[in-house]
Amino acid sequence: MRYLITGGAGFIGTALANRLAGEGHEVRVLDDLSAGDPSRLLHEVTFTRGDVNDIPKLWSLLQGVQCVYHLAARVSVSESVLYPRDYNAVNVGGTVSVLEAMRDAGVKRVVLSSSGAVYGEQALQPLRENMLPDPRSPYAVSKLAAEYYVRTTGILWGIETVSLRVFNAYGPHQQLPASHPPVIPAFIKQALKGGSIVVHGDGRQTRDYVYIDDVVDALVAASTAPNVDRLVINVGSGVETSINRLVELLGAAMGKELTPLYVSKQDGGVSKMRASLALAEEKLNFRPKVDLAEGLRRMLTSDPRFAKK
Repeated sequence: MRYLITGGAGFIGTALANRLAGEGHEVRVLDDLSAGDPSRLLHEVTFTRGDVNDIPKLWSLLQGVQCVYHLAARVSVSESVLYPRDYNAVNVGGTVSVLEAMRDAGVKRVVLSSSGAVYGEQALQPLRENMLPDPRSPYAVSKLAAEYYVRTTGILWGIETVSLRVFNAYGPHQQLPASHPPVIPAFIKQALKGGSIVVHGDGRQTRDYVYIDDVVDALVAASTAPNVDRLVINVGSGVETSINRLVELLGAAMGKELTPLYVSKQDGGVSKMRASLALAEEKLNFRPKVDLAEGLRRMLTSDPRFAKK
């Protein structure tokens, strides 16, 4: 098959592009490099630098494509609280641009990378796809809006659509920006420097951490799975882990005792998150293979930034 991956030089996009190319598919990547790094893409992958709102460029890249993976987005909850207009322009406006270009080019399926953040605060766990979303950040709002645009325009224009609500993905080579870094690589960096682990809040808030290889498994399945049109499907580990427990597991993986330093909670976070994977198992035959302890060990041994010399 021939694929286009927007945001394909990012953390998840690179892993997906390399998997598909390794399986013999033709893979095109579009990325503006605001956060991505094309150097890790296999040479078989065709990389184009550009913006998802550049319709003529999208038209040229979409010729002959059977499926689009729309991963291009800004992804920091805390950053979105400061810059909601930017998140709307990229995450919502960019989605609409991709859909319009797909319609014009005659592409028949899109897989949207959404987020478990759209659920917000919920009284019950695990989080199921039929729950009423309660987004608590501009990032979450932008992802929910993108889901609705994908579904609605798919109905209007005859495009098959599936949105995957990816929970807290992690793994080797995850980006570590100077501001608002993802929690796991940030903790590893702090631990390697010998300092305290900075925890926002009391550390009892929970998340569902899903390893990158498992995320890619779900994404690959979603491009060809039958009977997924219009669906929203969770992609997580199905395990609820507190921040305090994450620090313990990381310390065990590193063979050292880590000391949390508790600071005031950031805006936009929720208290509990755990994905129900029943629909993912039914529709995508998805069963996560890598637990958090093993995933942390893989990061520490295979990521050149963290591996022991």
